[in-house]
Amino acid sequence: MSHIAAFDAAFARCPLIAILRGVTPDEVEAIGDELVAAGFTLIEVPMNSPDPLESISRLSKRFGGKAVIGAGTVLREEQVAAVQAAGGTMIISPNANLKVIAASAAAGLVSLPGIFTMSEAFAALDAGATALKLFPAEAASPGVLKAMRAVLPREARVLPVGGISPDTMAPWLAAGAPGFGLGSALYKVGMGAAEVGANARAFVAALPDR
Repeated sequence: MSHIAAFDAAFARCPLIAILRGVTPDEVEAIGDELVAAGFTLIEVPMNSPDPLESISRLSKRFGGKAVIGAGTVLREEQVAAVQAAGGTMIISPNANLKVIAASAAAGLVSLPGIFTMSEAFAALDAGATALKLFPAEAASPGVLKAMRAVLPREARVLPVGGISPDTMAPWLAAGAPGFGLGSALYKVGMGAAEVGANARAFVAALPDR
């Protein structure tokens, strides 16, 4: 199965990306256990976390076949190969760097760039993006997403990221959000694995038909 097909299958099971910004290698596996037990299938370790490639390596070895593991805050083209070497297959960025997107697509990796305008969205898709990250969602609205979806290709997935909580998901879902990236409401530095697990279960419960 290709990395894109694996992402599509994981996304179909649970369209929530766990963003573990600031996580350390020593705690990442216990947190990953809780996320996977709650039903999560997509886990991101941002590159501005402590020793992110080691965390990605540990997650990919522990959850291969159970979850898709990747890196966030990927800002430079050369980081793509480093993430891939660590076992990551998902490249997520806060911006739409066309070189990063193209490098990810050329390597057969999942590309999830951040966009905020229609120009960025179409350019990212043309460069090979797998899906799009509407970021920061705090500065957008469900109405903005609905307007974007009216002109983007029907199959284009746009995930709100930023400020999402279980209580704020419904309006975005109604506007056509197929999933979300989840940050501090799911995990922030200092949280224990059990607390992350409880947060994860609340997010999964807020999805429709769960």
